[in-house]
Amino acid sequence: MMLGFAASAQNNQKVSFGVRGGFGYQTINGDDQYGKKLEFNMVPRFNVGLVLEIPLANQFFVQPSLLYATKGTKTNEDYLSLNMSSDVNLGYLELPVNFVYKPTLGKGNLIVGIGPYIAYGIGGQIEYNPDGTSTKEDIEFTDEYTTDILTDQKYYKPLDYGGNLLFGYQFAGGFSAQLNAQLGMADIRAENTLQPNSQAIFKNTGFGISLGYMFNK
Repeated sequence: MMLGFAASAQNNQKVSFGVRGGFGYQTINGDDQYGKKLEFNMVPRFNVGLVLEIPLANQFFVQPSLLYATKGTKTNEDYLSLNMSSDVNLGYLELPVNFVYKPTLGKGNLIVGIGPYIAYGIGGQIEYNPDGTSTKEDIEFTDEYTTDILTDQKYYKPLDYGGNLLFGYQFAGGFSAQLNAQLGMADIRAENTLQPNSQAIFKNTGFGISLGYMFNK
C-alpha cells in the first residue's frame, strides 16, 4: 500500500474506493477418501463487499477488496455409497488482492486482472437429503475432527486461499462489470482422526460475474 500511495503521488492519480457484488457458480474439486476424483455439482453463490484501488503506474493498479463470499457444492447421491445428496453452503470473509491493467478503451477502461486471495470461514450450513427428507446442520470449521459416521460431512478447515482471474469494462461514470474465475489451492477438507490414511482433497473452484461502482474515480 505504501508503494501504491507513492506511485499515486508521482503520477497524480487518486486512490479510489467503491463497492462490488457478484453472482456465480461454485463447486468443490479434488478427490474422495479413496483417491477417486470428485464429481460434485455446481451451485449458485454470491459475494459482496468493498474495493480499494491504488495506482501503481500509468494504467496499472493494485486492487485489494474485503468481501463476504459464499461457496460450496452439491454432492451426488452415490457419493461414498451413502444413497443421499447434500447441499454445502460455506460462508467466508475473503481478501482478494488483484493486480489490474486498465487501458483506455472508448470512453471507459478495459479491465484485466490477476492476483491471490485468502479467506477464512465464518459460517454456513449443510443440508442432507436422504430418501426425500431434508435435514440441516451448521458447518463446523476446524482442522481436525473425530467421527465414525460416514454421513457426517459438516467439517471443513477455516483457511482457504488461491488465485483470481478477471476481465471486464469500467464505464466513464465509475460503474463496471467483469467476469471472474477463482481457483482454490488450499485443501479445505478437515482431517478425520479416525481415517489417518484418507486421500480426500477438497478445493474450492468457481466463476461468475460481478458489478461495481467506484465513488471517487
